[in-house]
Amino acid sequence: MITRLLVANRGEIARRVIATCRALGVATVAVHSDADADAPFVAEADLAVRLPGNAPAETYLRIDLILDAARRTGADAVHPGYGFLAENAEFAAAVTDAGLTWVGPPAKAIAAMGDKVAAKALLADAGVPMLPTWTDPDKITDFPVLVKASAGGGGRGMRIVADPAGLAGAVASARREAAAAFGDGTVFVERYVERGRHVEVQVFGDTHGTVVARGERDCSIQPRHQKIVEEAPAVLPDGVRQRLHEAAVAAARAVGYVGAGTVEFLLAPDGRFFFLEMNTRLQVEHPVTEAVTGLDLVRLQLLVAEGQPLPLAATPPPDGHAIEVRLCAEDPAHDHRPATGVLHRFAVPQVAGEFAPTRGLRLDSGVADGSTVGVHYDSMLAKLVAWAPTRAEATRLLAGALARAELHGVTTNRDLLVRVLRSPAFAAAEVDTGFLDRHPDVFAPLLPADELPLAALAAALASAAARRAAAPVLAGLPSGWRNVPSFPQFTRYAGPDGDEIEVRYRLDRTGALADHSVSSAVTLVQAAPDRVVLDVDGVRRAYAVHRVGSQVFVDGPDGAASLTELPRFPLPTAELAAGSLLAPLPGAVARVHVEVGQRVAAGDLLLTLEAMKLEHPVLAPADGVVAELPVPAGGQVDTGAVLAVVTTPEETAS
Repeated sequence: MITRLLVANRGEIARRVIATCRALGVATVAVHSDADADAPFVAEADLAVRLPGNAPAETYLRIDLILDAARRTGADAVHPGYGFLAENAEFAAAVTDAGLTWVGPPAKAIAAMGDKVAAKALLADAGVPMLPTWTDPDKITDFPVLVKASAGGGGRGMRIVADPAGLAGAVASARREAAAAFGDGTVFVERYVERGRHVEVQVFGDTHGTVVARGERDCSIQPRHQKIVEEAPAVLPDGVRQRLHEAAVAAARAVGYVGAGTVEFLLAPDGRFFFLEMNTRLQVEHPVTEAVTGLDLVRLQLLVAEGQPLPLAATPPPDGHAIEVRLCAEDPAHDHRPATGVLHRFAVPQVAGEFAPTRGLRLDSGVADGSTVGVHYDSMLAKLVAWAPTRAEATRLLAGALARAELHGVTTNRDLLVRVLRSPAFAAAEVDTGFLDRHPDVFAPLLPADELPLAALAAALASAAARRAAAPVLAGLPSGWRNVPSFPQFTRYAGPDGDEIEVRYRLDRTGALADHSVSSAVTLVQAAPDRVVLDVDGVRRAYAVHRVGSQVFVDGPDGAASLTELPRFPLPTAELAAGSLLAPLPGAVARVHVEVGQRVAAGDLLLTLEAMKLEHPVLAPADGVVAELPVPAGGQVDTGAVLAVVTTPEETAS
């Protein structure tokens, strides 16, 4: 039996594995980069070993260091989690050769499915339906197509191409991104299915020849081909579920599969489905399957790795409905690019459990209050899962908890997730991989623009209450009170989109709101440093206020706002050259596509910034001439650094 397990991963999946090990009495070992030294998963493991290296993202890919950590700590088994080395056949073989128990499929099965082109040929022979696939882009005549990375997943290295003109650039970009994410830039191309749904089947095999399906999940809602909403069971046409499960089991049997795996399919509108890939590991979205089956999939992984038979030979019918969302660090104001910073508060209400099958709300997170979100890893912060007897109830529960969560310090995709869950199309199960393109309204912030002044007023009144509470004299008098009223108090904030908001207000001798700059009829009910209650047009509204330095986070009944208090007397700053293009987040300049002095047109690609495992193109904002390229390829930049300067004819003339 396994007595001490090394988790060769980080973040929420490391915490997830550690939680099940703790319940089973198995000791755990964490490995970590310098960037993760203070992460929650390190603190929760029984033992922890630092992985040395200058590049934090690469340390988790060092097989030699991980095996050495297992030897030094006396671990007798290794769980790879997902990502990093989870689908690396060399790693699986090295663990087994070292005399350790590998919690995963055989290296041979990983290798067979790791080459997605070869996997398609193998499984086609087993009768699994396939899409037309090309390895030579010059032979493609049928568009649109999808360029995909052969060695990985998670949407990296994936590009939709509508016509031949865009194929070469998409293939080159996909190869670079795949090489950066997986160490292998091999790509292939397959036919793109319009309005297709991404449906995957959870399979499990043991060493006694049993291979079963444990239900399916719909993972169709995907910005940039990265899943953000998953649900189980999938809403499927009659007869499709059984055929999907049979095809998935056939695929697993074809490679002698053992352990947890996922067979992914593309479901066409006419009910036909096609094999996409097989992930030879536990999936990120496994909690929704656990919720509707009651099974702990990590526990089953450990039992199978120990050689025990699967406890159930038949697939249990799903109980209720579960929906999972991936809460990611993203900047909604800038096309949902990955965001970085310190997570000052991370609080989700009504959570019933963590890292284990749970009725109600389950939270699997890799972060906590005070966690730093850097550029080295994936942008996912946590997964929130709701189980309820029906799909509609699960949707409502999840959307409500997300809307009330306090997420301060790093911008997230929370508003997008709530909008998706509350959309009529999602309620009607009208989902496919083009959902977000057809419903751009879901990208609107939850807080209406006309309510932002109320949030700013609440922030200003909370700050005034904090100042009075800390006042050494006359603390009982309202902030700014004068015997003869003169000028009102005023505070300026930078709003979520950078626009300036000026709040003006005046309190009378009793502390009541005598004057304010908000257009509505507002009465102050209560003002404390962390809570303000306003009566707005006869409706009482409560605002929670959390201040960190100059940042003020306001959570109200209709949404949240992140404000930055601006100094009353700002210091002079250096003026940027006209046409300066700034780095939207920290990262490295992967490629520079132009030269100083080169003429460019609006929309031309100037350079590519690589951050959080993704490529971010920097485009020319207008026709002009490249005047400066201060950062060479390979150079590291911080947020706000000048990447390029493009001068327009008007600027040159002036």
